[in-house]
Amino acid sequence: MLIIVLKNLASRVGIILGLALLLSKVGLFRKLVSKRNINNKDKIFLSLIFGVIGIVGTYTGIPLQGAIVNSRVIGVFVGGLLGGPLVGLLSGLIAGGHRFLIDIGGFTAIACGLSTFTEGIMAGLLRKRFEKTTYKISFALITGALAEVLQMIIILLVAKPFSAALELVKVIGIPMIVANGIGIAVFVAITDTIFKEIENEAVYQAQLALKIADRTLAHFRKGFNEETARDTANIIKIMTNIEAVSFTDTEKILAHVGIGEDHHLPGSPIKTNLTREALQSKKYIVANTREEISCDFQDCPLKSAIIVPIKEMDKVVGTLKLYKSKENSITKVEIELALGLAQIFSTQIELSKIDYQRELLARSELKALQAQINPHFLFNAINTIVSLTRTKPDEARKLLVHLGNYFRKNFEQNIDEVDLFKEIEHINSYLAIEKARFGDKLEVEYHIEENIDCKLPPLILQPLVENAIKHGVLGKLEGGKIEIIARENGIGTELIVRDNGVGIPRDKLNSLLGKRDAKEGIGLKNVNERLVNKYGSEYGLRIESEFNKGTTVSMVIPKY
Repeated sequence: MLIIVLKNLASRVGIILGLALLLSKVGLFRKLVSKRNINNKDKIFLSLIFGVIGIVGTYTGIPLQGAIVNSRVIGVFVGGLLGGPLVGLLSGLIAGGHRFLIDIGGFTAIACGLSTFTEGIMAGLLRKRFEKTTYKISFALITGALAEVLQMIIILLVAKPFSAALELVKVIGIPMIVANGIGIAVFVAITDTIFKEIENEAVYQAQLALKIADRTLAHFRKGFNEETARDTANIIKIMTNIEAVSFTDTEKILAHVGIGEDHHLPGSPIKTNLTREALQSKKYIVANTREEISCDFQDCPLKSAIIVPIKEMDKVVGTLKLYKSKENSITKVEIELALGLAQIFSTQIELSKIDYQRELLARSELKALQAQINPHFLFNAINTIVSLTRTKPDEARKLLVHLGNYFRKNFEQNIDEVDLFKEIEHINSYLAIEKARFGDKLEVEYHIEENIDCKLPPLILQPLVENAIKHGVLGKLEGGKIEIIARENGIGTELIVRDNGVGIPRDKLNSLLGKRDAKEGIGLKNVNERLVNKYGSEYGLRIESEFNKGTTVSMVIPKY
């Protein structure tokens, strides 16, 4: 009798496993079981699926001694293992409630309904251990068999009379424990193939990410701006099945390619609260609905998204966003692709900053030779020294030393940072020559705090001093005074060059950092760009000026 029951039940289990095989090919089911974090809506949907599988197990069961020998537990138990306590509870309630309702007053109606519900909860509680183990199929086989043992115990405790319950368990116990335990294990094996296939897809996506990185390297090495973001977004859109790709900085959209590009316009302010949240939290965010994205455009087609911060060092400088037009359509593979791309782009942007810093330094060195150490300065310095050789030979010798030091400093190569006092020495040499030329028309004061420990890019202060002389104090017939100040301010070292010269008209002041004029030496814009690219936008030059009263240029060199 046991053999016959086991054979018949095995054929019913085969029906459930065939259904499982079909489900493993359905895209929606694959996405649901492969999601890293499923929300309550997903859990309810999974509960319905596994609850229905449990009901199918009931209807394909074998009537025997007033009971039904069935495979109902397979759907419920697998649902709990894959979806957790809520899925186990709800699917158990669906399948167990159905079993009770179709046989109200039956010999095992209450016992079977209760046991199905209990087994669902049991599986849900086992989910964490199931996820951690590397032997998932063996785990499912053993725990599934134990769940059926629990069902037999519940039948013995609840079904009346006890003698009839005992006779039933003697007949169905071993077949159901063996067949359903194996069925649960095979069902888990089928779902495990989904994860393996997704892993293979992940390998493909990793290769894809590297290909995208290779094609975008030439773009982001030029910087993170609208042009490079647009070119990169186009490459990602072409090489993937993503329906829209977007880049932002911390304030505005840099590029948006694909659906929604009619209103997500480059240059416009960031439109979604979710992007602002990702920028603030510095963590990636997955949106599964249009409401979660919260675009203020009424007919926006964007319904799913992965938003990943792009960082330069530890500072967030923007976001990468991948969009789809269907809800709940962002998979684990796409999340990993977005995370990988964001990391690659972050590295590329950091490299672009390094390249740009080197370019600016090289440009500053070149301009120092072409402009600041121009023939006029050299000839004027030589003429001044010549004029002093007969009247003041000692001063002439000192000026020659200063001139040599000045040239030596400007010819130094491949130095990323110098000590503040070395930079001051360089300025001393420059000012000594200028003071010899202009005499009482040029007054210089130093206010340098003692024991300042400050490293700064080379050739940062001297251009500011030169601008203060040429375009400040020497614009007045009587000349003027320059103050060079260095002091600690809590976050770093504040450096100030102040003059009481002619000042800067207000209409020119706002655009001054956008000006690059060879007549102004290295130029304020070059100095500002070097500071911003090395330390960040908050560390650029600050310029205050009042026409006919003077100008103050300041910067802060942060302490890291």
